[in-house]
Amino acid sequence: MIPLVDPRFPGNEARYLLECIETGYVSAVGPFVGRFEREFGHALGSPHAVACGTGTAALHVALRLSGARPGTLVAVSDFTFIASANAATYTGADLLFVDSESASWNMDTERLHDEVVRRARVGERIPDIVEVVHVLGHPAFLEPLLRLKERFGIRVVEDAAEALGSAWNDGDSGGGQVGTVGDFGCFSFNGNKIITTGGGGMIVSPEAEKAEQARHLINQAKAGEGGYLHDTVGYNYRMTNLNAAVGVAQLEQLPAILAAKRAGAATYADRFAALPLTLPPHAPWAEPSYWLYSVLLPESVEPVDAVAELEAAGVRARRLWPPLHRQAPYRGVERLGGEVAERIYARGISIPSSPGLSEDDRMTVIKAVEGLFTTV
Repeated sequence: MIPLVDPRFPGNEARYLLECIETGYVSAVGPFVGRFEREFGHALGSPHAVACGTGTAALHVALRLSGARPGTLVAVSDFTFIASANAATYTGADLLFVDSESASWNMDTERLHDEVVRRARVGERIPDIVEVVHVLGHPAFLEPLLRLKERFGIRVVEDAAEALGSAWNDGDSGGGQVGTVGDFGCFSFNGNKIITTGGGGMIVSPEAEKAEQARHLINQAKAGEGGYLHDTVGYNYRMTNLNAAVGVAQLEQLPAILAAKRAGAATYADRFAALPLTLPPHAPWAEPSYWLYSVLLPESVEPVDAVAELEAAGVRARRLWPPLHRQAPYRGVERLGGEVAERIYARGISIPSSPGLSEDDRMTVIKAVEGLFTTV
């Protein structure tokens, strides 16, 4: 079975891991953690990066430091993996789910902007924080959120778990790479992400003070060196030196990984152009990473049947996430729209897009997808 994502470790991963073992630095203390933070920040052009145990942990800490707590309102993308909502729920904040827009499948930030302005005008509650997800590796359009930040002081947390290396290419949303425009950017290094540490996350912030506060919270809010004094409720969210060692080695390969992801996406786009598929978004102002190559099927092909047929051909496929408003813990949450998220979920599937996918395997995937339409 050709997997959706097949993590590969062709670089210095084994060498760096052996170094950890030989020196005894296998826990959260060790030189690779700081090195990973520095080199990750350099890669993004953001000097303040804090490694942590998971992408969800990164979001939780970033939201807490943005002021999320009981009595506050966090606007969250409706079409995303449930971890985005869970991280906000951990803080005790209330949620507002915001629908996608069709062009990029990301949060409809213009719609949210107009709704916030309307609510403010009539004295209704407005979000304190917006947690915007860069879905499937495509940058969200942040300019409307930056206007809200300037006018109302609304904080912006970027959930860039799926979007390392994605960027704005013409100055929209401030330009630069995703995760570097908001008050915080949060990344994931799960086994299926652009780069992996086996499990891990990263918080980036333009503010040194915020980064140090994040570092404090992920280490059980330990007060000072030595001893067992803690000045607030913190978390055991640290990244181990072992995980960071893998991250350093993976980061060394990031340009090649991104180039391979984009080249693979271009091949798919060329071969699928004549099929009745909606291909992944690629806005003219964006440079997506194509984390998971995902398409929308026509009404004539049921996603459940398509997944079954592809897997029978040896090609792993998976339906996209249900909108958050469909998930059991969140069915009563206030939402702004939801129809676009429903359509994406109803028609969407992901197909293999590993950066190391061989040409033979890619052709197997292409022929299997083409086969979905031979009898339609």
